[in-house]
Amino acid sequence: MSEQEAPEHQIVLFVKAGSDRECIGCCPFSQGLFMMLWLKGSVFNVTTVDKDSKPKELADIAPGTSTPFILFNNEVVTDPPKIVEFLEAQLQPPKYPNLMPVNPESMLAGFEIFAKFSAWIKAKFDSPNYETLEKRFLTHLAKFDAFLKMNSDRRFIDGNTMTAVDCNILPKLHIAIVVAKALRQLDICQQYTGIAQYMANAAQHAEFSQTCAQNDEIIWSYGGPKPKLKN
Repeated sequence: MSEQEAPEHQIVLFVKAGSDRECIGCCPFSQGLFMMLWLKGSVFNVTTVDKDSKPKELADIAPGTSTPFILFNNEVVTDPPKIVEFLEAQLQPPKYPNLMPVNPESMLAGFEIFAKFSAWIKAKFDSPNYETLEKRFLTHLAKFDAFLKMNSDRRFIDGNTMTAVDCNILPKLHIAIVVAKALRQLDICQQYTGIAQYMANAAQHAEFSQTCAQNDEIIWSYGGPKPKLKN
């Protein structure tokens, strides 16, 4: 795009703010949309929103709305699945790539991991169902790991380029990996080599690596120490 050429659309993505109320917070849905807009190659801005000090201007734009949401040509779109559908409809080929997967099985790969992780990580060690919740989480990790190994000719879930399913799974899986290791001494990438390779492939792409919240922000979101202020 030349300096004189204006962007085709005015797009602002509003995401959860972190501990200092400015950095990107731990929210897989925010990161997934950030990744999608980046993969689309569209021009957009990102604004972090602190839920405890939402500015009046933002309240006027989207009263009662929680992050993430987008402002697309002055139209507010909420709810991550609806935003994904909206962006696919608005940002179409040939100018923008289609991010929908082509293989039907890709839509379901790993989709229950985050729910099982969330139930497990919230449970106390002495909870009577702790071991059951942990086993369910590990079962879904193993299932996804097996899927990745079975399709080892693909760098990502659907093929050799990231699609919307990766935008959904990668942020959630990254959070689970960071928190499980920090708070439960479970090294997911050491135990599941297919997942480890998948994450390594993603780390080579800025669309993923540069949209992640910092590890200390992620850990803090799950009860760890508050990140130290950076100079």
